[in-house]
Amino acid sequence: MSDALQSSGQHFQRCKSLRSFITNDDKVILQLALGADQVVLSDNAKLSNDTLLWGPYRPNLYFGIRPRIPKSLTTGLLWAKVDSFQDVQNNFRHTCEQHEGMAGYGWDEYDVRLGGRQTIHDAGNFLDITTEFVKIPGGQHGGNWGVRIKGTPREDAPEHLISSVIFYAAMEGFGSLQVSNEADDLGIQGTVKMEGSSNELGDFTLEITEGPESNVHPPAMHKSYASKPLDRSIVASLQVEDANIWQAKALLFQHMKTEVDEMISQYGQENAPPPWQIFTIANNVGEGNLHFVQKVFDGAFEFDIMLSSGSALEPVTSGAISEAIKSIMKSFSDRFSSVLAPKAPFDKSQYKAFAHSMFSNLIGGIGYFYGDAVVDRSYAPEYEEENEGFWEETAEARQRQGAVKLEGPAELYTSIPSRPFFPRGFLWDEGFHLIPIADWDMDLTLDIVRSWFNLMDEDGWIGREQILGQEARSKVPQEFQVQYPHYANPPTLFLIFEALIDKLKAPESSKKSSDPLESIRSAHIQNPENAKIYLRKLYPLLKRHYFWFRKTQWGDIKSYDRDAFSTKEAYRWRGRSRAHVLTSGLDDYPRPQPPHPGELHTDLISWIGMMTRSMRRIAETIGEIDDAKEFQGYETSIVRNIDDLHWSKKEQIYCDATVDDYEESVHVCHKGYISIFPFLTGLLPADNPRLGAILDLISDPEELWSPYGLRSLSKSSANYMTGENYWRSPVWMNINYLAVKALYDLSQAVGPHQERAGKLYSSLRTNLVDNVFHEWERTKFAWEQYNPETGEGQRTQHFTGWTSLVVKIMAMPDVSQSKHIKDEL
Repeated sequence: MSDALQSSGQHFQRCKSLRSFITNDDKVILQLALGADQVVLSDNAKLSNDTLLWGPYRPNLYFGIRPRIPKSLTTGLLWAKVDSFQDVQNNFRHTCEQHEGMAGYGWDEYDVRLGGRQTIHDAGNFLDITTEFVKIPGGQHGGNWGVRIKGTPREDAPEHLISSVIFYAAMEGFGSLQVSNEADDLGIQGTVKMEGSSNELGDFTLEITEGPESNVHPPAMHKSYASKPLDRSIVASLQVEDANIWQAKALLFQHMKTEVDEMISQYGQENAPPPWQIFTIANNVGEGNLHFVQKVFDGAFEFDIMLSSGSALEPVTSGAISEAIKSIMKSFSDRFSSVLAPKAPFDKSQYKAFAHSMFSNLIGGIGYFYGDAVVDRSYAPEYEEENEGFWEETAEARQRQGAVKLEGPAELYTSIPSRPFFPRGFLWDEGFHLIPIADWDMDLTLDIVRSWFNLMDEDGWIGREQILGQEARSKVPQEFQVQYPHYANPPTLFLIFEALIDKLKAPESSKKSSDPLESIRSAHIQNPENAKIYLRKLYPLLKRHYFWFRKTQWGDIKSYDRDAFSTKEAYRWRGRSRAHVLTSGLDDYPRPQPPHPGELHTDLISWIGMMTRSMRRIAETIGEIDDAKEFQGYETSIVRNIDDLHWSKKEQIYCDATVDDYEESVHVCHKGYISIFPFLTGLLPADNPRLGAILDLISDPEELWSPYGLRSLSKSSANYMTGENYWRSPVWMNINYLAVKALYDLSQAVGPHQERAGKLYSSLRTNLVDNVFHEWERTKFAWEQYNPETGEGQRTQHFTGWTSLVVKIMAMPDVSQSKHIKDEL
């Protein structure tokens, strides 16, 4: 490319050229039909879609690029050290796995619209891999992209570290992809070139370069080298079923085994070629829809992979990749300093790489998923959960699986909780993921939200776990694959609608930015009419989902003569077993025993209270005044009923309710996160008389307070650290974020608890950030949860979903010097 990207500004100039594909005549027609605001929205939607088309949207892989298009081009990368015959198969990396010999991995800096740098510290293979991915917009099909693959031997690597690196590209569906180099029995010298085409992508080329002259390949040490020299690229073309392409690693091993067997047969065990020679694919360029490209290196290495769209002005080059990498790194750093800059005491240089990495791995964990899902549409009467002993009846009904079937296919654009362990969409996780992403790129955020609501069925149900396609199901035990249309999940996406409305009401000065992509990222903020158009389009789905919640998760007030302001506002999670309420997200948190159809759940009514408030604000924003009044009535009743049904005067906390042997409503109190849920969801005003007791519970070291964050269950509980101990003590970042935000809001509101809330806010914020930071430094990973006694990260590693809320917490204001804050709690 003659005009390489010199800066983020020049990078954006290429983005602007995309506008040329909407002609002036088209704009005149659009203006007449839709109005000028709609034209701006249409232009920005085109730009946004193009900058988001390509990405590392296979986050379950260490590196895999694909577009947001069903059945299209898909790519991946594998590597292994091949200096011995032992454990070669186990050394090959492809899918992200826990405890695979990694000393940390992930994105150092990444912007979903531009690209970024990922570093993989593969201690088991004595190799550090760097993937530098860049997007270069232009043309009508999402532009070009390139990636630079670098390998650097680690300090403890042997003098001659022999590494095998295999890139593959496959075309699903009706498109084509062929290697265009002439076939050569000895392999391909220079650049490997593929040509492809599909309806959505048009014509394109894919090139895998030889790399710089500094690359070194293993020398000839066996006569087999003459027929397969390793200073060339080895290319094998296969034709496989679309449904099997995701199993590229297994297909590779199957193919490679044939080559290994042939070499052993030809040369014998005693005169076998060295391992790096024997563990190779066949030189077999030909027809196929899956193409492997293998390179074998001695020591450090580097090469580029480049996709050039036929409709782009010019193809991507290695020089363009080099310049784009510089531009993107600077652009990322500048934007981070603008929208997510850590505030004191976290504004020191030691936190910079940590903050950049945590956010980059959150946004770098965005994936595109397409496939069918397993759903039980039996609507078995047992699923109503109306009888005593219902958990046993529902377990039997689930075992029947008479109406379990595959539905779809469907597509989902989503940010995942963990690349190695949870590489799929989780409904209640997503709302938390999007909180910091909304500050970075609201247009991207709303795109993801829309993707989720597009999954809704005609009743208003959205599956809480989106396991789309066989690749996604391969990571999930079979008993957890089935989704049930009466199961809910915390409606955290409604937190994002509130964030949008808050940003719309923010002072105009706070909306300004020097980012050349700001008009795309903030199209809905800079022009509020765009946001209203978005909300109006989504509003029917939001109402359907809201009333589905009320209908399916209702709780019984009248049958047990409960005294409450409203006879309708009470709620109970469906999907309970004796030991778990998985649908609540709090899994093994203690609940009333035994389960009873008369239970009422504090966390659920609080979530629906938040959801109702959000619906009211949405209705007000888009001018649905009658609806807003209706939601206001529900909101008032819910807040009143939270006190009437769930406040225990004896325990001075909020509690779940159940029914005793005398059919009387009683509280079951397990001090912990559930006890403070009305506070966490922002339903208690600053003068609420319950706040003092809630702050007492939060701040007591014998209850919820720990040096590392708020415990999920009180230290004084008989259930503390018992059983699975999943939500029975550990510190969870998502709930702690809600606590930090609630404390901050309370510290900014005039009332009797303002000073105390400010002090608690500052202390909790410091404890959370310092612990996650220190554990990241110690282990090189973010973790699913943290031990409340030691602070150690535990359970799932590389949990860069809601644990990345630490970035949002770091960016929150420092109020430690505020006049409202005193030295003691």
